Parts: sequence; C-alpha cells; structure tokens
Amino acid sequence: MQLLTPDNWSDYELLDCGEFEKLERFGQYIVVRPEPQAVWDKNLSDKEWERMAHVRFVPKSSSAGEWKKFKQMPDRWGISYRLSVVGKQPETNNQQPTTNNVLNFRLALTSFKHVGIFPEQGVNWEYIYNTIITMKNNTLSEGEGRREDKPRFLNLFAYTGGASLAAKAAGADVTHVDSIKQVVTWARENMELSRLDNIRWVVEDALKFVKREEKRGNKYNGIILDPPAYGHGPAGEKWKLEDNINEMIKGVLNLLDEKQHFLILNAYSLGFSSMIIENLLKEKAKHNLQTGELYLQADSGHKLPLGVFGRFKNF
Repeated sequence: MQLLTPDNWSDYELLDCGEFEKLERFGQYIVVRPEPQAVWDKNLSDKEWERMAHVRFVPKSSSAGEWKKFKQMPDRWGISYRLSVVGKQPETNNQQPTTNNVLNFRLALTSFKHVGIFPEQGVNWEYIYNTIITMKNNTLSEGEGRREDKPRFLNLFAYTGGASLAAKAAGADVTHVDSIKQVVTWARENMELSRLDNIRWVVEDALKFVKREEKRGNKYNGIILDPPAYGHGPAGEKWKLEDNINEMIKGVLNLLDEKQHFLILNAYSLGFSSMIIENLLKEKAKHNLQTGELYLQADSGHKLPLGVFGRFKNF
C-alpha cells in the first residue's frame, strides 16, 4: 500500500489540523474548515489559528453553513498548480510542445464548506498528465497513428475539473461528467482560466452515463472516478457509495480500450478501506494494481488522510 501526497504546490499549504478542523492556505488567504478525520489535538494554539485565519466555516446543519471573516478577503479568488513534466513531451510538426502544464482555478466560499478544489487530488493530476504524455509518445514511437491522434479520457463525478484540465493539458480528448450544472459551469471557467479548450461537458448521473456508453460501445484510454459517499443525480437519482460502487466499476471497466488504458478509482468515505479498492479492481488490473491512501502533510507535523485510491495502466 502506498501513501501519496502532493509536494509541488506553492499556492496551497496545510498549516495545521486537529480537533475536527484544518487550517489551510489557498494562495494568500488562510481558511479554517471542518475536517471529520482530524480527531487528534492541534499542534498550534487557538490563538495562532485566530491570528493567521482570514475566514472560518461555521456549520449550521449537516450539509450547509456560513463563513465568518476575520480579515478582509474576496468571496472569490484564484490559485494555480504547475504540473511536473516527467520524460519527453510529444511534439507537433513544428517541434513545439503540445502541452501546457499550468492549471488555474477559481476558488469561492461556498455554503457547503468547499472552496472548489480538493488539494490532495494533485497526486492524481500528475499521474493523469504524465501517463497520457507517455501513452502518446509510445504510440508515436511504435509508428502508429498520426501526431493529431488524442487519447480519450473520461472524468466521472468530475466536480470543478482538476483531472479534466490535467488530461486536456497533456493533449487528451476529454469528457467531463457531473450531475450538478453549476459545478460543470465552474469547471468550464477553470478550463478558460487555464487557456485550454474543447472539453466535452456532460450534466448527467454518472452511472446512467456509463451504462449508455457501454451500449454504444464507446471506449476510453483513461478514466478517473472520484465518487462521493452520498449524492444525487440531476433527476433525483440516488448514489450511495457502498451500494452502487460495484455496479459502477463493472461498467467502467467495460469502457476501457483493450489495447492501451489506465484507470484511477478514488474514494473519500470514513471507514472505506484500500482493500475494498483492491478487491474491486484486481481482476482487471492483474499484477499492475497500485493501492493506497492520499494524504496532506501539515507543516505542523500531522498527516491528514483524505481518501483511498487504486490505479493501474496497460500499454
């Protein structure tokens, strides 16, 4: 089992965590948010948290709350993430790299404690970006296809599109699926901020989309799914991770291109083990499966677990 954390992000910092909260820096602003997995004591004092924080989220119910500002800051602001390039990039006929490795995100203080990004997902963005670049290089080195050929990438439960942007930046043909129209609009804005284009946007229940793609015989070279513990589709479809994940994975595995593919399954749910991920994926992945946990390393010393993952590739 692997433990992975992003280590290449100047615009994000986990300063401290504990007592069911986390103290984070997004760009120049410091945010306090609830964190159910931070069951230990804080390393910094309450006074230090209060001195540093610009804003704190105060829950009013199980699903909503409000922000209390201590210092002047906007309700919306931006940050960037620079992807690490590993190995040689594909080139166009004029010998210019086809990739753009800087992703830009618009953040916001939402009523449900999120700000528009899950920082631990930087690990998956790196994997997607460099796997697609390697896949394209392998295709060219084998003399297959044209330089214009693009691997097909599918992002399910796609939220504000970090994985979609990473795939597009690497030169993939990207389909982005989420059930919430406002979130898809937010992802489109992030695409434009990142100077990317031509992502296919789909507002639909993810499981319905996968079943339809199966019937159509569509295939993808790369797929990521990051399902929530609970959720609803645009027509009221209910999603519960432990009830629906097995059906979802069976469908998703049928969408993988037989010749060259990779898949990432990420899950954030209290008590959800990486062994569950292993059992879901091991038959298809055979001996190429990596499983583990994503976490964020706090400056104050704690490691904050933020989900389990499984991934494999074949090409």
